Amino acid sequence: MANTYTQLDIHLVFAVKGRESLIHKRWREDLYQYVTGIVQTHKHKMLQIGGMADHIHIFLGYNPTQLLPELVKEIKTSSNQYIRERGYAKSAFSWQVGYGAFSHGRSERQTVIQYIQNQEAHHSKRTFRQEYVLMLQKFDIDYKDEYLFDFQDMTGWVGDQ
Repeated sequence: MANTYTQLDIHLVFAVKGRESLIHKRWREDLYQYVTGIVQTHKHKMLQIGGMADHIHIFLGYNPTQLLPELVKEIKTSSNQYIRERGYAKSAFSWQVGYGAFSHGRSERQTVIQYIQNQEAHHSKRTFRQEYVLMLQKFDIDYKDEYLFDFQDMTGWVGDQ
C-alpha cells in the first residue's frame, strides 16, 4: 500500500496586538515551550522558535493533515489563554489578526534557524516593519500597507526589564 510523504518547512510570523512589547524575557522561554507543545501535539516538527518582545517567529516542519490557518488559530488562542492564566503580561495580551507564512526548501533550514536565533541582532539594525516587508518582497507577495500589522517604527525593543 502506498503512503504519502511530504517535506514542507513553514516560517510563521505574527505580532502582539497593537505591537506592544509584552513578551518579556523572564517568561519568553516558557511561552516558546508552550507553543512548541502545541505544534508537536498536532504532529508538526518544531525547527526553531524565537522573536522579540512584540512578535514571534515559528519555523516548523509542517504536517499537511492540519490546515495551516487552523494551526495558527490554535497557537494564538491557546497561547493567549496561557499568558493570561499565568499573569505574564502586565496588560491585556492578545495577538494581532493575521500572520505571515513563508515556505522554505530543506537547503534553507539552517539559514532560517540562524535568522530566528539572531533576532536581537537583526532588530538592532531594522524595525519589525522593515523586516516583515523585506520578507514579503523576498517571497514576491503582493501586499497593501493598510493590511499589514499595526507597526510602531522603532528600532530595538522595549519591555525586557
